[in-house]
Amino acid sequence: MDNWLDLRSDTVTRPGAAMRAAMNAAEVGDDVYGDDPTVNRLQEYAADLFGFEDALFAPSGTQTNLLALLAHCGRGDEYLVGQEAHTYRYEGGGAAVLGSIQPQPIINQPDGSIALADIESCIKPDDFHFARTKLLALENTINGRVLPMAYVQQATTLAHDKGLSTHLDGARICNAAVKLGITPREVVTGFDSVSVCLSKGLGAPVGSVLLGSRPLIKEAKRWRKMLGGGMRQAGVIAAGGLYALEHNIPRLAEDHDNAAYFAAELAKMKNLKVSTPQTNIFYVDIPQFVLKGLGDVLELTRIRMSLGPRTRIVTHMDASRDDIDRAITVFGDFFG
Repeated sequence: MDNWLDLRSDTVTRPGAAMRAAMNAAEVGDDVYGDDPTVNRLQEYAADLFGFEDALFAPSGTQTNLLALLAHCGRGDEYLVGQEAHTYRYEGGGAAVLGSIQPQPIINQPDGSIALADIESCIKPDDFHFARTKLLALENTINGRVLPMAYVQQATTLAHDKGLSTHLDGARICNAAVKLGITPREVVTGFDSVSVCLSKGLGAPVGSVLLGSRPLIKEAKRWRKMLGGGMRQAGVIAAGGLYALEHNIPRLAEDHDNAAYFAAELAKMKNLKVSTPQTNIFYVDIPQFVLKGLGDVLELTRIRMSLGPRTRIVTHMDASRDDIDRAITVFGDFFG
């Protein structure tokens, strides 16, 4: 595995030596009792970093998103969400299956946003024929695209003016902050809750944190227990997440630079149509008739991609510039 270059996702990153040392030395206790000092430090640090009253550590971003939806909405309630959003498309329908919460999917605009007029038009009247619209859920970054801060301010203000709460799937929110050159606290302004993944570009092996008010986190903690997310000596993994937040946010800029470099080099090759990355994700349109041959070459040269007619490429901390140059050479030889 060590000499494979894996560009399928930034979820494939592995903890480095310093992070492993922090995990090995972590103080632990029983987190269900609230006694794990490292989990508590992670939650306190994350809440302060992003400007919220409280935080809750959970095993996955799917779970922290679900906890937020369950805390904001009740049975028969509805949340507004983009059709491309992870909470709607890639989380197994958890809100509907486990919370009896109805999603109202809305088409995403080319920049990843949901049009304000579409948000407003999808808010249901106060009438017992309709589900009660309770929440607007956005995602940033969404498929690598950064939501403009002016739009975020307008969308969250609209939601609040209409009596809705707001949730952000911020799985890659630190990428957005680095791209925009603003602080984590600034990039989540306007949201009542935020889910932050620690195991993508930040490099922790597992875990996400949910941020919100103390009452919301108290409710989410009850749901976490019910969903099987209450862990015991979780400080061992929380230490990786704490190290990630303390040390790995600025280095996300390297991933963005590598993605831009990689995309620009691939765009020079015939038969390839390449999107321009804003952060660490971009897409390459590859002719169907070459996919089998290209897949064989990538396997032989120990490069992993989610290969298809529209291939997503994701750069991360385990993909160095030298690694990217190797991949460019492989593509160049194949398409040259």
